[in-house]
Amino acid sequence: MIESQLRPQGVTDAAVLDAMGRIPRENFLPSHTRPLAYADRAVAIGEGRFLPAPAVLGQLLTQMMPERGQHALVVGGGTGYSAAVIAAMGLDVVALESHPALAASAREHGIEVAEGPLEQGLASSAPYDQILIDGAVEYIPEAIIDQLADGGRLGAAMLDRGITRLIVGRKAGGAFGTLSIADAGVPALPGFQSPRAFTF
Repeated sequence: MIESQLRPQGVTDAAVLDAMGRIPRENFLPSHTRPLAYADRAVAIGEGRFLPAPAVLGQLLTQMMPERGQHALVVGGGTGYSAAVIAAMGLDVVALESHPALAASAREHGIEVAEGPLEQGLASSAPYDQILIDGAVEYIPEAIIDQLADGGRLGAAMLDRGITRLIVGRKAGGAFGTLSIADAGVPALPGFQSPRAFTF
């Protein structure tokens, strides 16, 4: 995974590579999809949800530049893999998950999990130095941006006219701006559909 997928796709951060090399991805998958754990694609974890391809997480974390001791939120924590990787990098991590069965699975892996609507974020533990939205979304809710600390970073996959782009955003002085880093195939998270404009 590291040599054939991560490094060739720009994942060069030593801490990211070390953490992803130490956390067994297959442990966070149901038994029937474990043979696909290290495939360069999203893998089903049940309840209509997916674990994005390894390079997606690696690229986002490389650009988010998480630092040991920072406070992080994973939105759409699923079975806890991404949170486990971030925790292995030395961050204090909480995951937010909307599906009780997935949240229970993440807890079995020792992940701190809150349950609730993903699009609302987790204000009770804010502010966060790092927020990872672990799936593709059509927009980033203001509620989640508000939970970023000043100087904090957010990584996500944004759906834009049929194309999914990995983006990293940074909050500075109350303003939030994003940078597109790569295109990728990332399954959508529930709850992040843009409101449809009314037309006659």
